[in-house]
Amino acid sequence: MKRVLVISILAVLGAYLAEALFQLDFGRQFFQNGVKDFYLIASPDKLKVANVITAIVVNFRGFDTLGEVTVLFLATTAMGSILYKGRHKLGERAVLFSASKIVTTGSKLLFPAIILLGAYVFIHGHLTPGGGFQGGVIIATGFLLMLLAYSDYSVSHVVLSVIESLAGITFATIGLLGMLHGGTFLQNFMATGVLNNLLSGGIIPIIYITIGFKVGAELTGLIYTALNEKD
Repeated sequence: MKRVLVISILAVLGAYLAEALFQLDFGRQFFQNGVKDFYLIASPDKLKVANVITAIVVNFRGFDTLGEVTVLFLATTAMGSILYKGRHKLGERAVLFSASKIVTTGSKLLFPAIILLGAYVFIHGHLTPGGGFQGGVIIATGFLLMLLAYSDYSVSHVVLSVIESLAGITFATIGLLGMLHGGTFLQNFMATGVLNNLLSGGIIPIIYITIGFKVGAELTGLIYTALNEKD
């Protein structure tokens, strides 16, 4: 039953992808100087996004970003599986800073600030340099700091898996909703708001938030698996 369900979902996605590819007018020139002019004009005027790179990565070439997130997921899953098989034979986890009370206390104080910084980076990705990948990595470094400072610190793989799954499902759902609104995958179907406002850009900040959660959960889980050698 599960195999039939998976094949059916892949078949539906494949049909949508094939239809989208057949509709592309390959080689058509948007402007005399190339497609860059289209990006530079449409990002602030149409999408109300100050960061043009964000508009390209998340909207105009959002399907590429979906592929990048998928590759990251597969890479971390494979690496985690390899590390998980051998970690129980290695003994206790090494703790880098356990001898220093100052460093451990400082790590506890820095941790919420690092998490806040990571959230700020991916929430404001459509306004300032940054985004989901950068914010997710910053969040993962916060958990890395705590894992290196405290031997009894742990993270829940169940919680990380739920966060990662929900973020991926949200990403794909928003993309499909764009197609249902008569557009393409990740079509910006929401109100774009006012340029330079936090609530602007339509679906773009939502997509970056989902990417931030997904990347942060994946890297945190991989780091924990690599460092945690306790039975």
